[in-house]
Amino acid sequence: MLKPLIYRLGSNPKLSLKRFFRGLALFVLAVVFISLGYYTHYSLQIIGVAILVPALFFAAWGYCGIFANRFSQVIKGIGPKNHDPDLWK
Repeated sequence: MLKPLIYRLGSNPKLSLKRFFRGLALFVLAVVFISLGYYTHYSLQIIGVAILVPALFFAAWGYCGIFANRFSQVIKGIGPKNHDPDLWK
C-alpha cells in the first residue's frame, strides 16, 4: 500500500526539485512581504501570510517527492529474503 505511493511520488525527481525551488522562492517572497509590512503598512503582512501558505505546500510537496525518490532507491536495493538457506553448501 505504501510502496506504490512512494514510487509514484518519487517517479520524477526533476519535477520534485522544481516544485521545491518554487516553494522556496515563494517562501522568500512571503518573508520579504512580511518584513516590509512590519515597517510600512500591515496589509503587506497579510499578503505575505497569504503567499506563505502555498509556499509551504509546494516546498513540502517537492521535498516529499525528493525524499520518496531516494527512499524508493533504498527499497529497490532490498531484495526478498531467502527463508530456507542451505547451511551445508
